[in-house]
Amino acid sequence: MNSVVSFAGRPPTARPPDPAYAELMVTSNFSFLRSGSHPEELVSAAMHLGLAGIGIADRNSFAGVVRGYVVHRDMAEKFPGFRYVVGVRLAFADGTPDIIAYPSDRLAYGRLCQMLTRGNMRGEKGDCRLELSDLEEFIEGQLLILSPSGDFAKAAEVLGRLVALAPGRVWMAAAMAYKGDDRARVNRLAAMAAAAGVPLLAVNDVLYHEPGRRILHDVVSCIRQGLTLETAGRRLEQNAERHLKPAREMARLFADYPQALVETNNLLSKIGFSLDQLRYNYPEETIGNGETAQETLERLTWVGAAKRYPDGVPDKVKASVWSELCLIGYKGYAAYFLTVADIVRYARDDLKILCQGRGSAANSSVCFCLGITEVDPAKARLVFGRFISTERDEPPDIDVDFEHERREEVMQYVYAKYGGKRTGLTSTVISYRSKSAIRETAKVFGLSDDTIAALNQMHWGWGSMIDADGVRKIGSIPKTRRCRRCSTWCGCCARSRATSASMWAASSSPGIRSKAWCRSARRRWRAGRSSNGTRTISTPWVS
Repeated sequence: MNSVVSFAGRPPTARPPDPAYAELMVTSNFSFLRSGSHPEELVSAAMHLGLAGIGIADRNSFAGVVRGYVVHRDMAEKFPGFRYVVGVRLAFADGTPDIIAYPSDRLAYGRLCQMLTRGNMRGEKGDCRLELSDLEEFIEGQLLILSPSGDFAKAAEVLGRLVALAPGRVWMAAAMAYKGDDRARVNRLAAMAAAAGVPLLAVNDVLYHEPGRRILHDVVSCIRQGLTLETAGRRLEQNAERHLKPAREMARLFADYPQALVETNNLLSKIGFSLDQLRYNYPEETIGNGETAQETLERLTWVGAAKRYPDGVPDKVKASVWSELCLIGYKGYAAYFLTVADIVRYARDDLKILCQGRGSAANSSVCFCLGITEVDPAKARLVFGRFISTERDEPPDIDVDFEHERREEVMQYVYAKYGGKRTGLTSTVISYRSKSAIRETAKVFGLSDDTIAALNQMHWGWGSMIDADGVRKIGSIPKTRRCRRCSTWCGCCARSRATSASMWAASSSPGIRSKAWCRSARRRWRAGRSSNGTRTISTPWVS
C-alpha cells in the first residue's frame, strides 16, 4: 500500500531578503529627447521597487535633479532608508567614452557646475563641448563611473588615466543589453576593471521607469534624429529592457558577479552631497560708509517714504513698513532689496528708461517706498505674506519690466557692476505643448499631412489633447491611436534648453556655484537667438 507523505507540519520556506541595490546610471527626459520618463517618475518608481537609492545623471546637465529631489523629499517618511543622489553624465566631444560623475561633497558639486559652464561657453546653443582634459582639471572630489560604448582599447586608456588621477574613486559600469553577447562583454569589462584595480559596478543604464515607455523613447529618439519609426532601423533600442528593475532581478542578471551589486551601495555611501546643502550666496550690498545692508535698506526706505508722503507718512504705512523691515532683517534679504532698488534707480534716473515692478512684490510697502512698485499701501490692502513669510523658507522674487528696446543697457550695468564671473543669464527648459507634440509625433508615425492637420484641429490650447472620440472621426487606424497615446505622453516632455534674456543671476562668488550659461548665453541673446520675447528682468538668488 502506498504511503502518503504529509506536508502539513512543514514550515513554509522563508524567502531570502532582496539584495541591496541602487541604480546609479539613470537618464531622465532632461537629457533632451533621449529618455521616456520624468525625473519624478523615475524616483517614485525606484522607491516603490524597493531599491536602496537612485542617481539621476543627465547628459551634461543638472537640469532635472530638482524635480527628483522634490519627490524624494515629499516621500521620505514613507521610504526612510532610500537615498537620492545627483550626478551628471559627461558626454565628451573628443571621443572619450561617457563618464558618470557624482560629487562627493559640496565643493565637488561646484567644480562640476564650473566644468559644465565652460563646456557650454565653448559650444553653440544646446551643445556642451567637453574634453577629458576638462574633467582632469576638476576631478577633485568626483566619484567616476566609466561607461564603455564599444571601443575597449580607448576605454582601457581612459580608465588608466582616471585611476591615476582619482585612485579609489573610479568604477567600471556593466549593463546587460540583451544583444546576445552580454556574457562575453561583461567578462571583458570585468577583466579590464580587474587589470586596472577598479570595481565592477552593476547598472541597467535606465532610460525610462517602466517597459511601457519604450514606445515613447522610440518616438523621441526619432524626433531627435529626424527619422520615422519605419526608417529608424537599428538606431532604436532593440528591446524594452532599459527600465528600472528590482534588486532581485539585477541579482539574477549579475549572478556571476554579485560583488557588482554590493559596489552600488559602496559608491552610494561615499556620496556626501545632497541638494539640501545648497544655500543662497547673495552678494553683499553696502555703500562703504560703515552701514550694514539692513541699516542702509532702512535708511533708504524711510527717505523714500518721506518722498512718497510729503504731508507725513500715515500710521498704517509706518506699521506696515516696520513690520516688513523686521521680517526682511530676520530672513537676511536686505541686500537683495538694495540690488533691485539700485537697478531701478539707475534705469529710471540715469538712463531715463521706463520701468515698473510687478507681481507679488506689489504687496510690499518697502518696495513702494524704494520706488520699485507703484501700489500705494495707504490706498490698497496689501498681503505681504504673498511676497515674504516666515513659513515659506524661500527668497522673494521681484520682477521689474523695462523698456524692451533698451533692456540691454540695464544688462550692461548689472554686468559691469558684478563682473562676468559673478553674473549670467539663466536658461529655461522648453517643453512640448499639445500642438507641437501632436505634429512631431505624427511625423514619426508617418501620418499624412492631412491627418496631422485633422489631429491638430482637435485641441483647444496648450493644456488640451485630442481624445479617442476625435480619433475615431478620422479613422480608427492603430497607427493613429498609438500616435494619440504617445503625443499625450510627449506633451510635457522637455525638448530643449533656451537662454532667457529676462532672468539674471548674481552671486558673491564666481560661476563655480551657478549653472548659468554666463557669457556665451549673453552673446547668443545679443545675436538675436533668444526666443521667449519676454520683457522682464528678474534678479533671482543663486545657490
